[in-house]
Amino acid sequence: MVSSKIVVLRSRPAMIARTSLFILACLSALNLSACSKEKPSPPQVPEVEVAQVIQKDIPVVHEWVGTADGLVNATIRAQVTGYLIRQDYNEGDLVKKGQVLFEIDPRPFKAALDQAEGILAQMEALYENARANLARVKPLADKNALSKKDLDDAVASESSAKAQVLTARAAAENARLNLGFTRITSLINGMAGLAKAQVGDLVGPAVQGGELTTVSTINPIKIYYTINEQAYINYMRRFASETAGLVEAKKLRIALILGDGSLYPHAGKFYAIDRQVDVRTGTFRVAALFPNPTNLLRPGQFVRVRVLIGTKKGALLVPQRAVMELQGSYQVAVVGGDDKVEMRPVNPGERVGSLWVIDAGLKPGERVVAEGLQKVKQGIGVKPRPFAPLSTIVSGKSATPEGGGR
Repeated sequence: MVSSKIVVLRSRPAMIARTSLFILACLSALNLSACSKEKPSPPQVPEVEVAQVIQKDIPVVHEWVGTADGLVNATIRAQVTGYLIRQDYNEGDLVKKGQVLFEIDPRPFKAALDQAEGILAQMEALYENARANLARVKPLADKNALSKKDLDDAVASESSAKAQVLTARAAAENARLNLGFTRITSLINGMAGLAKAQVGDLVGPAVQGGELTTVSTINPIKIYYTINEQAYINYMRRFASETAGLVEAKKLRIALILGDGSLYPHAGKFYAIDRQVDVRTGTFRVAALFPNPTNLLRPGQFVRVRVLIGTKKGALLVPQRAVMELQGSYQVAVVGGDDKVEMRPVNPGERVGSLWVIDAGLKPGERVVAEGLQKVKQGIGVKPRPFAPLSTIVSGKSATPEGGGR
């Protein structure tokens, strides 16, 4: 019993010491917390990249997707019904006007022509007989040697025989034409497509799928593209009349970008615009003509059409990434001389490479946030530094202006 009491008495100082240390630690923590509340740390100022508003003359270039098509596309069909016995051209070759492409078995048509010519010869003989009879009857009737009825009958017979000759002659000509149609020729100079009928097929105007092939004129070649109604209105407003606008349109510089991204070596020119707006898409269909001496362009090929509309004097440019869109409105973050941010609405225009033309809302030399927009808001202070890609753009190393307007 005595020993156990001694152990208890000896452990009490250690327990008192540990309790004191715990109380001191809690007081220290409370003191530090109170100090931190009394002296809060200053907020971090966000770093952003800013670009100056550039003012310069820029070419106004619009770009659309286009489709190549032949200047003239002649669909070759059989005009008479019969069996194909020969194909006289190589598919994909250039053919001349009047060149034979296919041949239909001519024997039935040759027999029909022989029959028609035989009937014509018979009718001509009857007509000669009727004419000779009238020549004999007329003098006798003049001398009252024959009755008036005999003269009328002779005149009627001669007229009837003459009409039968005309009918037989027309039938013979029709048979001759049908025989000629057995040799199916190209109606234009151009490139012939793949044959859609084979030797031995029954072809003709009444046969379903009667198209034999297509011949297209591809030098020059036609490029179709569509422009929206707003682009048309903006362009035509510059002229006093539609005629003046179309005359100037023929002077526009039109370039093609091929499927591999390369520039087509020949410039094109405006050809025509459709008479109406497509009610489904609200666009006009426009055609341009391009030289195609090497036949590099083929009907159905997709290209990009780039049109230089003009030059915009003193345009204000900012990086596209500096413009924010919110529910159809646009704004930029302008950094003032005191490095404070002002959120300002703007009216953007055409896009030029990686830049955007600002029609209203900015002044030359102002600074806009191009990187770090998510960090800023109205009135906040920032640490600005230059926007790195801007030096490359200003030095003129940017790509050829692209765009299309909004």
